[in-house]
Amino acid sequence: MKLVVSMVCLAGVCGQVSLANELSAAELLPVEKKLGQAWEVSWKRFYRDDTHLFYDYLISYEPGKELAHLPTKEEVQQQNPNECGYGTGMEDGMISGGVMLSMILDRAAVTGEEGLKERAFDAYQGIRACVTEEGFVSRAICHEDLKSFYPNSSRDQYTHAVHALWHYADSPMCGVETKAEIGQLLSRIADRMTRNVIPENNYDSLRADGSRDTRGISRMWNVNSHEWSRLPMIYAAAWDVTGKQEYHDLWRNYIGEAVQKSRRVPKAESTYALLQMQISLEMLTSLETDPALKDTMQEIQAGIAEECQSRALHANEAAKQLDLTMLCGDWRTTLGLSHKGKYRGVWYTIRECGEASLAQLGNEAVLTDEQQEVLNQSICRLDYDQVSSNGIFFLQAAYWKNRAHEELKHKALKVVK
Repeated sequence: MKLVVSMVCLAGVCGQVSLANELSAAELLPVEKKLGQAWEVSWKRFYRDDTHLFYDYLISYEPGKELAHLPTKEEVQQQNPNECGYGTGMEDGMISGGVMLSMILDRAAVTGEEGLKERAFDAYQGIRACVTEEGFVSRAICHEDLKSFYPNSSRDQYTHAVHALWHYADSPMCGVETKAEIGQLLSRIADRMTRNVIPENNYDSLRADGSRDTRGISRMWNVNSHEWSRLPMIYAAAWDVTGKQEYHDLWRNYIGEAVQKSRRVPKAESTYALLQMQISLEMLTSLETDPALKDTMQEIQAGIAEECQSRALHANEAAKQLDLTMLCGDWRTTLGLSHKGKYRGVWYTIRECGEASLAQLGNEAVLTDEQQEVLNQSICRLDYDQVSSNGIFFLQAAYWKNRAHEELKHKALKVVK
């Protein structure tokens, strides 16, 4: 435990304990030194204090210019370059915020460090700012006016936001007032689903202005196998935090069909989709009381983990062939994050290394020694002075969730003894 606390202090979180009083930097394991650097860079370069959000990529390593590409208020309001804000650095605010908040909670469960409580609240404030009164979850808010956002969200954003809110509400890091506030946020989101996810809308949760999402990425029912659990997870989270019977009834109304339709783990979907499938099932499994449904969900989770083992290996090998110090260009003047540009592969390979490891950790699973080594390699190969991908959030999240699950298993063994 002393080793972990020293690493956290090195990252600049606690401040009260000197590294010299514990272990020198040279005595820290390489992965722990790298994790300290990743943590520091996440807050220093990817996060903004005004929005409380984490952003997708950097275009500079020069202090103050890292996020110079973020859209202006006028660009957001004009939906430039598109209605989702794809490529702007604002497209995945709720995914990043959700991953970071959950990571902080897992890390706190391992280290028990008080300094993380404030960081958890910081990340929570970013998610809170993106949930409107109508229960729409925006991808991110503009830093210039702290309210403008692109009107088209997605299942992905809702999934990570709801999962993190639920995880936070269930954590000792969350105060009574904040938990009540989370209940209100989840109620807004659940009520939006009840209003909008109906046959007449083709089960679309709709854009912020109430219009249909022409891309199909906001549909919450009658979807692909990896997406069926998203709607019941929203109702289950709202019920678990608020205790309102209406959400319990809606959860139970959808859960049986959702589990049956989720039985096929898709091979052709992106790893981020499998991670979202895993975390939605993680929540649902933890709350399920029907033994048959619980067993089926655990089987699906095991299938996701198995599929992602090879993906972690593939991403790890791919990373060895890339310049992982590459910066993204400004979306206004370059190909930026576009699939047509060279940077996209660098950005996503770093992220997939973390996603594939994180997706193996459903149902309190832990990584094997081989899987842990793959994750450690993915963490340690990066130069955190020159890394521009938000993939570093996922790498940290996988490490700390694995540690948290190891702690749970250790405690369970002590109880058995």
